[in-house]
Amino acid sequence: MTMPFVVLPGEGRLLDLGNFEAVVLADEPGTSGAFTVLRTQGEPPGFGPPLHVHRDAAEAFYVLEGVYRMHLEDRQVHCGPGSFVYVPPNVVHTFVVVSDEPGKKLNLFSPAAMVGFFEELAEAEANGLATPQLLDEISERNHMGIVGPVPDLYL
Repeated sequence: MTMPFVVLPGEGRLLDLGNFEAVVLADEPGTSGAFTVLRTQGEPPGFGPPLHVHRDAAEAFYVLEGVYRMHLEDRQVHCGPGSFVYVPPNVVHTFVVVSDEPGKKLNLFSPAAMVGFFEELAEAEANGLATPQLLDEISERNHMGIVGPVPDLYL
């Protein structure tokens, strides 16, 4: 049975991903697989992941700081603090921080997904092993497909 829980400011599990951080606020065990919530922070200007698709989950973003240019299939939208973005499963998307200050956002995956991706990528970054090829392998293990080139600031 899933139990209620509270994550207070400064709590959560921090994953250092080199050019940014992810804080795990809720994951599969804590939500019985219903959803995952991460806070991604310290995403520098110009930062963004490669164009990609999640095969097993929808993803939603809530922008807390900075401005992101969201790429959703064939359109682009500038999203500042307070913006909410929903991306259904199997929709090609990415984002780029376009503000002069770093970006911070909440990421929600439903059903629960992607914590394994960020854990594996954090380990690769910590060991100096992160490469585009390894990113492809980590992505595939976590039901995500990379469909565009890996931007320089991502790894």
